Amino acid sequence: MKYVTGLLEGLWSLYAWIVFIVCVLLSLIVVTFVPTLKARVALTTATSRLAFRLSGIRVEVTGLDNLPEGHSVVVANHASYVDGPLLKGFLPARFSFVIKGEMRNIPIVHFLLRRSGSRFVERFTAAGSARDARQIVKAAQGGQSLVFFPEGTFREEPGVGRFRPGAFVAATRGQMPVVPVSITGTREVLKCGHAMLRRRPVRIDILPPIPTDDPAFADHRALAERARQRVLANLGEPDLLGRENETY
Repeated sequence: MKYVTGLLEGLWSLYAWIVFIVCVLLSLIVVTFVPTLKARVALTTATSRLAFRLSGIRVEVTGLDNLPEGHSVVVANHASYVDGPLLKGFLPARFSFVIKGEMRNIPIVHFLLRRSGSRFVERFTAAGSARDARQIVKAAQGGQSLVFFPEGTFREEPGVGRFRPGAFVAATRGQMPVVPVSITGTREVLKCGHAMLRRRPVRIDILPPIPTDDPAFADHRALAERARQRVLANLGEPDLLGRENETY
């Protein structure tokens, strides 16, 4: 019985990878030939959602009414490579994603993300980081809604680490509320360091927004910690902030 279960899981994983690869190819066609950014963003959002629908991964979204009608900055915990496509598919298309700068080194991925409206942040050189941060703050001041994974990376172990300040600087400079989002289940769908996909339910909880005009949040670190604590409380996972071996 265990052998049969393992075989079925392996076959489903192969099927799910084929679905995701086909959806990526569709997205590449869209971003290559569709002329307007608005249309490209809408179509790649639909393609990302389609990948989850066709693969049979059940996605539950709660709290959509917590998203402000105007622009905002979404900050979410990061547990798997699945997180980006998940939020791309199930958040409103108006949100642009802020991606770690290393993705620029993967030409096809960089092309797909850039043409679908994503922005990039260099993490390892001071000059590049400052330049990218200025561009993101400028986008926020222009009223562009943004999505960040402020931990910067993910780990194999459950929990939430330190939130980097970039998202919260952009939110306060752009005078936009911060919307904490907790993602549950993606670590079980695709574990860190593993290639096998597993069909597990996934949940996105969109939590109440945090206004950035509160004087208590003049210090971006206080705003970051408030958002982090809300995500932690909803997830019920360990707080990794104090771990000495935390990596970014």
